[in-house]
Amino acid sequence: MNKSDFISSVAEKSGLTKADAKKAVDAFCETVTEVLKAGDKLTLLGFGTFSVTEKPARTGLNPRTKEPIEIAARKVAKFKPGAELADAVK
Repeated sequence: MNKSDFISSVAEKSGLTKADAKKAVDAFCETVTEVLKAGDKLTLLGFGTFSVTEKPARTGLNPRTKEPIEIAARKVAKFKPGAELADAVK
């Protein structure tokens, strides 16, 4: 499912127009992005938790040349599904 399919599904299930559903989906994505940029976490009960974790710098291996390379530290967005979502997917 891509974004436009998702917007169509949201519109159908919520009774919103596709334009309003697109605004809602875009607003949700922007809000999640802003929360994660601020270093906070977002918990939606029954659905899951969005958070940011920091991966430390490490030494990796170039697969082509087999030479060691330094991989910089970075922040990574994570999603942990809630119990209801996990059970629904099983």
